[in-house]
Amino acid sequence: MKRSQINAVLREMEAFIREYRFALPPFCNFTPEQWLEKGHEYDEVRDNMLGWDITDYGLGRFDEVGFSLVTLRNGNLAEREKYPKTYAEKLLYLREGQYAPNHFHWSKMEDIINRGGGNLLIRVYNALPDEEIDHISDVSVTTDGLTRIVPAGTQVKLEPGMSISIQQRLYHDFAVEPGTGAVLIGEVSQCNDDNTDNRFYPPVGRFPAIEEDEAPYRLLCNEYPAAE
Repeated sequence: MKRSQINAVLREMEAFIREYRFALPPFCNFTPEQWLEKGHEYDEVRDNMLGWDITDYGLGRFDEVGFSLVTLRNGNLAEREKYPKTYAEKLLYLREGQYAPNHFHWSKMEDIINRGGGNLLIRVYNALPDEEIDHISDVSVTTDGLTRIVPAGTQVKLEPGMSISIQQRLYHDFAVEPGTGAVLIGEVSQCNDDNTDNRFYPPVGRFPAIEEDEAPYRLLCNEYPAAE
């Protein structure tokens, strides 16, 4: 992705978040220059990859296959003594017409919440023992305390305020119901590790290669300079 495109998407997401009156923590507003001055007091942000994250899954088609998100809090499974939080929280932004690819998590259980905007569609499949997609067996889904059985490949619709619980090894993807507009999505989960806990099907990348055609507006969560 070009840096100019990432900058534009970040500004767009910030505006959408403000529209729905969701206040972000201070580190989300740091400029790249301010990050150069931050010491070890912000190691939790660096080590746990808090902050902004824009991905095109390595496909170069962000407007079709992509996601914008910000991680607000997170523990660290590799450094549990230093970072004992057992939970994480994200805010995600999905435009109408965008798609976030099919995947499951080995370790993380999460709730996906429609915080506002259009209607969110979550397609669900069970995973087979060999981690292939089970296209046949029905899926048990829980939405806001309601448990029901749906056919494999069902798109569960979440209107604003609704949520779905995603268990480990449950394949799921994200899309927006056509005609309803962009969606602000909440994620409340166990600790998150995007480097090791995503099983995409088919395989895709996670973090984009960036073409530096202008200065960054915000640093992404994998770009922070080390503390002095």
